[in-house]
Amino acid sequence: MTSSSSVPVLTIDGPSGSGKGTISRKVAEKLGWRLLDSGALYRAVGYAAGMEGLDLSDVDAMTRCAQTTKIRFRATTDGSDTRVVVNGHDATDELRTETAGAAASAIASIPSVRQALVDMQLAFRKAPGLVADGRDMGTVIFPDAPFKVFLTASAAERAKRRYKQLKEKGLSVTLATLQHEIEARDARDASRTVAPLKPAADAVFIDTTGMGIDDVVAKVLAVVQS
Repeated sequence: MTSSSSVPVLTIDGPSGSGKGTISRKVAEKLGWRLLDSGALYRAVGYAAGMEGLDLSDVDAMTRCAQTTKIRFRATTDGSDTRVVVNGHDATDELRTETAGAAASAIASIPSVRQALVDMQLAFRKAPGLVADGRDMGTVIFPDAPFKVFLTASAAERAKRRYKQLKEKGLSVTLATLQHEIEARDARDASRTVAPLKPAADAVFIDTTGMGIDDVVAKVLAVVQS
C-alpha cells in the first residue's frame, strides 16, 4: 500500500474563468493522474440546496446538506469530459452556470461546510498522482503538494471565455453582466475570512491572458517535469 502523503499532487488554483478546469483535465490526462475538481463539490452542494429549497445563508441547513449530499464524478466514454452526479442526478450542465458558481462562492465562506468537504477532497489523493483544481488546493487542502500553480487572467478575458462557453450552450447572457459577476466573485473570494483566494507562497504564477490552451498546458507540465 502507498501512503497518501507520498502520492504526488499538482495543485492548480485561481479565480473563476482562469481556465483551471480545462487545463487541469488536460494536464491530468497527460500525466495519467487522477483529477479533483473541488469547485464542483461546492457547486454540487449549492445545487442540492437549491433543489431542496434551502436558504444558502442558513448555516445549519447548509452544513447538513454538505454532509449528506452524494457526489460522484464519472468520465465520459471518450475521456473528453467529466460528468458530475449529484444525489443520483447528472447535474453537470447545471453546475456550470453562473448561478451555481455564485451559490458555491456563497457557501464556501461557511467554515462547517468547508470542513464537511475536506475529507472528501483528501480521499482523492491516490496513486499514481493527483491534479487538484480549485481555489485553496495549494494553501489549505494540500499545503504539502510538491507542485503548485496559480492560474489567472484579466476579468475581461475571463468574461469573454465564459460568454463564449455559455453562448455555445444556447444560453442568453451579456458580456457586461458576466464581467460584473466575475469581478464581484473575485472580490468576495479574496476577502473571505476562511481560505481566501490567494496563491500559495511557493506556487508558480501563470497569467493566461491571450494564451492558447496548449501553451498553458505546456507551462503547467513544465512545473512538474522540472
